[in-house]
Amino acid sequence: MALALIAAGATAETLTCDPAELDARSYRLTTRAQALIINDPRGSWWDGFQLGKHEEQLADLNDASAYAAERAIEIDPRNLMGYGILARVGLALGQPERAEAAWARVLDGGGAVVWSATLYDVDARTYFFLAFDRRALRVYRMEQLAGVVKRGFYGIPEFPGQDNERFYAAWAGCLDPSIRPDADVPWSEVREIKAGNWVLWFKLAHPVSIGSDRTGKRKELREIKANLHGQTGSLEVYKPVGADQLALRGRGPAGYQDAVRRMIVKFVDADHHIALPPLKPGVGW
Repeated sequence: MALALIAAGATAETLTCDPAELDARSYRLTTRAQALIINDPRGSWWDGFQLGKHEEQLADLNDASAYAAERAIEIDPRNLMGYGILARVGLALGQPERAEAAWARVLDGGGAVVWSATLYDVDARTYFFLAFDRRALRVYRMEQLAGVVKRGFYGIPEFPGQDNERFYAAWAGCLDPSIRPDADVPWSEVREIKAGNWVLWFKLAHPVSIGSDRTGKRKELREIKANLHGQTGSLEVYKPVGADQLALRGRGPAGYQDAVRRMIVKFVDADHHIALPPLKPGVGW
């Protein structure tokens, strides 16, 4: 159904982010409904002791987000935000064809595909937002898009409520052009995208400075190490060499990291100057 909706939208009018032009129901499904989905409590403290529980909860969140986006496009095929959500969530759900069709619609429509992310080399206790369009990779601090950020346990930010439509529109690919990104990296400045278990490394030709909205401190980076939120790891049972007992070990979503970087270069690297080192998932990042 999703691919049919996107294909139908390809012949529709120009995409827009303007709530005054979009059907109100469609707009709400890509802003207010997304806020309700992300803030819906899906677990309890006890879930930390149940294997695979977080994986199930994240899959449920992604499914709900995609369903709302599909419904938004069905109501109004001009809604750029619906495609922006499907471009991101489709990869998290392991549906590359669905994601690719949405990427094409978003970028051709002048929008961006936007991820929430953790930048460990800047501040692991806050969130950043990475926007990918045909021209550049842009990095935004969460407070730039959300305004004042409420923080919970250990200083981790909370997502705003449904009244903050501007934030959810930005996350769906409709960024306010008056907001200057904290870092703006043209694709000509990106030399390599390496995929690990948990992160992507964007290796740059020249350093950039990125700041934390929690500490106020800035870091100068020659590479941006980003955990793009969307998939979590899994636990597997194995028998260590020389041991009598079985053990557990975690595996990061390396396949997801690889799928994301390959989708990015498909749309932004026409001259094939960005290197993609072979994926070699092991231990660590």
